[in-house]
Amino acid sequence: MIHSAVSQVAITAPASSDLSLRRSALKLYNVNVQEKSWAKVLTVDLKSNNLRSRNLHLICKSVQQASAPKVSVSPLKLEDDPEPPLNLYKPKQPYTATIVSVERLVGPKAPGETCHIVIDHGGNVPYWEGQSYGVIPPGENPKKPGNPHNVRLYSIASTRYGDFLDGKTASLCVRRAVYYDPETGKEDPSKSGVCSNFLCNSKPGDKVLITGPSGKIMLLPEDDPNATHIMIATGTGVAPFRGYLRRMFMESIPKFKFGGLAWLFLGVANSDSLLYDDEFSKYLKDYPDNFRYDRALSREQKNRNGGKMYVQDKIEEYSDEIFKLLDNGAHIYFCGLKGMMPGIQETLKRVAEQRGESWEEKLSQLKKNKQWHVEVY
Repeated sequence: MIHSAVSQVAITAPASSDLSLRRSALKLYNVNVQEKSWAKVLTVDLKSNNLRSRNLHLICKSVQQASAPKVSVSPLKLEDDPEPPLNLYKPKQPYTATIVSVERLVGPKAPGETCHIVIDHGGNVPYWEGQSYGVIPPGENPKKPGNPHNVRLYSIASTRYGDFLDGKTASLCVRRAVYYDPETGKEDPSKSGVCSNFLCNSKPGDKVLITGPSGKIMLLPEDDPNATHIMIATGTGVAPFRGYLRRMFMESIPKFKFGGLAWLFLGVANSDSLLYDDEFSKYLKDYPDNFRYDRALSREQKNRNGGKMYVQDKIEEYSDEIFKLLDNGAHIYFCGLKGMMPGIQETLKRVAEQRGESWEEKLSQLKKNKQWHVEVY
């Protein structure tokens, strides 16, 4: 995650597939420049846990040189294809990728565990923001003996350049699925999510079978760089939006200079459950005119009726503004558990009726205009 306010970051490394070099680029970005005016070169070798002078260089230039930090990415040829890559690898012939890192994202008071998992695909499974990878966990499908497990789809949580900005990795945001026996209250490992536990238990260097990329409904429309994008997520549904926001506000993309409005609504249980909050808070500080960020914390906040605060309550709170933005062509995206949609749809229908509009007609028009994007699971 990006914690520092650097105005320019450049990374150079030997042309090598040395996984250990990229393994902790995440750690490199934790350099904190605060308000000091300085330039420093750090060299890091991650084959051990120690910082040593070798191979990988991070250059941080003064925060005072620019108000909006951007980082260089490569290879820029990833911008050249007019159409997104689709289904390059299929379940019968998946790609064998390598786990780079597994990082717990949530605090101790969060219900459950969510992990940020970086996967090295060597540049062989390119993707666009908003697409998904399929993951085939190891082992045999208990319902089809002798056959592999079914593919599980995960929204990609990084841009096409990956967290290390070299186009060779993809990141997933995965919540560990566990089952608790209602009678004993104890966890029943036999009913735990096979794939999510495999991913969250993985170690650097482990192999993982991936398919894809897949999906077009959540692709970020870039024909108008000044468009408005309203993003509504619950939990790990924030994954594609992290990719959007890094592309808009962190990466220096010659062909895409975002000047519109990005508005993120994120619903989670409590403060410890917030995902990528440091990154989003940084964008809010650096781009106050282009980014808005509203959190709905169901176990800590109350809605106006005294009940738990969910994303639909936040939507209702800003409904006038949201409807006006939609009328002016804004895109609206929903990602998360499918149980989020009925409450959101009910809220939008109620608000539309209060405005003297038919929600069914409005929704039909939004879909026709390709302003409505939904990916739930």
